[in-house]
Amino acid sequence: MKKILFASLIFSSLLSQAQIDFRSTEFGAVVGGTYSRVRNAHNPSGARISVLGGFVAQVPIGAGEQYYLQAEALYFGAGEGGDKKYEDAKGWEHAVYANNYLSVPVNFKAYFSEAESEFFGLIGPRFNFLIDQKVKNPAKESYKTETYGKANSFNLGLGAGVGFSYKRQLELALKYDIGLSNAYPDLKNSPEEIATLDANVAKKKSEQVISLGLTYFFK
Repeated sequence: MKKILFASLIFSSLLSQAQIDFRSTEFGAVVGGTYSRVRNAHNPSGARISVLGGFVAQVPIGAGEQYYLQAEALYFGAGEGGDKKYEDAKGWEHAVYANNYLSVPVNFKAYFSEAESEFFGLIGPRFNFLIDQKVKNPAKESYKTETYGKANSFNLGLGAGVGFSYKRQLELALKYDIGLSNAYPDLKNSPEEIATLDANVAKKKSEQVISLGLTYFFK
């Protein structure tokens, strides 16, 4: 928690010293897909493929057209699934542990130059607020939402990515987000988990997401 607060303070300090021109804010819409997993949870576990979509705004920093503060408001599918190979061997139905969020990433965005079409980089925190959680065919009773498998209502993550902008209007970005919060804070207390004697049971359940988004800015 101290590391999270320290990083947030640094980020806030940098933004407070930057020259941000809110009058030149640009707005757009974004759609895309997500590939997510949760470390140390839902054994056996695999990936979940879902979607993202919402709105984006970016504000220029400084006098040029190279640095921006970008914020988004998204529907963001994450969570994970069961291990398909293991499930097939056991004759189980495929498990899904779906966490769907209102996600608010706030990124520092830097184009590699001021050219109209150019690559760019992104880095910043992501704030996820749980909309709903859907569990299907869980491998253990403790993975159900009404017991120890309840997902955290708020998750904090840190993301970074790269992308390409075509004429500063159509942009494709690939991002990786790592969860800094515990996605399933009470799962470690499940009697079923404790009985496995697995050292990973007590570890933080970190939700990690790779996302690919296509953004269109309204001009």
